[in-house]
Amino acid sequence: MHHTNTPETGAINKQHLLNLCQAVVQERVDTARQAMTAAQESANEEGKSSAGDKYETGRAMAQIERDRHAYLLADALTMAQDLARIRVDKPCATVLPGSVVTTNRGVFFISVGAGKLLTDTGTAVFAVSPASPIAQALAGKTTGNDVVFNKQTYIILAVD
Repeated sequence: MHHTNTPETGAINKQHLLNLCQAVVQERVDTARQAMTAAQESANEEGKSSAGDKYETGRAMAQIERDRHAYLLADALTMAQDLARIRVDKPCATVLPGSVVTTNRGVFFISVGAGKLLTDTGTAVFAVSPASPIAQALAGKTTGNDVVFNKQTYIILAVD
């Protein structure tokens, strides 16, 4: 379906969006792994150079930092698994994971929470998790449906 006020609707390549999401997730995985390694090295250095309570505090802080990055890594790996399950090869009439939903308030890619992506045509698309509130509001809807979310009305112009 082609609308005059959204000429980019037909131009959005779902595989390209999926690739952009995969790149965002891979960057998160790499960053978390590097930060975990840096925190571990910091903890090891604290062990060599310090003595007494200061040593224990430094080591504990480095361990907390490492644990925080381990959590971020686990989250990013879960996102990668979620992306691997998304099928973009079939058009869909109703909003479900893998859908690109064009509304009067923006374009959404129901995939993972990767944030704002720019397509090769310069269109801003918001990659959102199926569990996110906006995706939950859009789920199962189709072209022409209205959805009220955060006191704003979203009119679904196209679902692909």
